[in-house]
Amino acid sequence: MSRSHVSMRKIREILRLRFSCGCSYQRIATSIGISSSTASECVNRAKEANLNWPLPEELSDEELEISLYPPAQKINKEQRGEIDWVYIHKELKRKHVTLKLLWGEYKAQCPQGIGYSQFCDVYREWRNTLDVWMRQSHKAGEKLFVDYAGQTVPVVSNTSTGEVSNAQIFVATLGASNFTYVEATWTQTLPDWIQSHVNAFEFFGGCPEIVVPDYVSSNIINFMFPSILCGFKILKD
Repeated sequence: MSRSHVSMRKIREILRLRFSCGCSYQRIATSIGISSSTASECVNRAKEANLNWPLPEELSDEELEISLYPPAQKINKEQRGEIDWVYIHKELKRKHVTLKLLWGEYKAQCPQGIGYSQFCDVYREWRNTLDVWMRQSHKAGEKLFVDYAGQTVPVVSNTSTGEVSNAQIFVATLGASNFTYVEATWTQTLPDWIQSHVNAFEFFGGCPEIVVPDYVSSNIINFMFPSILCGFKILKD
């Protein structure tokens, strides 16, 4: 959060609405005219500084600013530890993984390392150095990208008892046209994996030159390519 954009008066109001009134970050943002992320970061900084509401009456705006935005302390390389930002960036793509969680893991290994706010700031600076776009050229019918969606879909599997089961979502997309096939299966086991590919090939009316999974694992190496060949034979027959 940039200090030049938020006055101490607004910061005091953020803390009052959050700690005293229990308002959500979105409600605070709407009330004060800031973003919800700014409100959240302000509250996190206050917690790190062990500040609550009401603030001490003798706490001046200058002292409050120093408490929330203390001068950066020089931390040597050994204290800070090596932070693998590539690993951090990759882990954030996983379900339910947050910067707070990853910072906690980092602090467990480096207790004298940087604080959470600085951890977030350095990560954002590092992330901004990445190329936002990676252009890929695709030939028609060349590549089919396949994967299971991260989220499952609840389906009533027994209408008499109302039992609900989670269905896995298989997705196959052609690289050139983005033409997509989606189907739900009960599992991600090999029989469903094979049948989903066969169904996708039938849906597209043919087979691509290359099938590209989201990741390479021993299961894919051992089973996927024989499975695709099996699918080819089924369609041919």
